[in-house]
Amino acid sequence: MSLDAIYDGLNEIFRDIFGDDAISLTPETTAADIPEWDSFNHINVIVAVESRFGIKFSTVEVEALKNVGDMASLIARKQDTGRPARA
Repeated sequence: MSLDAIYDGLNEIFRDIFGDDAISLTPETTAADIPEWDSFNHINVIVAVESRFGIKFSTVEVEALKNVGDMASLIARKQDTGRPARA
């Protein structure tokens, strides 16, 4: 899957979870950029991403994510290998 397709999927997930159709993610987007992105919604994002992309994140991988770009890259690596990627 291309990074563009991954970002399209991530945008859909974020717009749905945060109820904001104006969200347009960039690699630099962080939780600080989306006011409603608290710890509860972070879990919702992770679960939705795992479901949408057919992958699983380890706790270490989730803790290592600094921005949406990190998440998109991790999704791409996991889909390329079909195995858990290192963060």
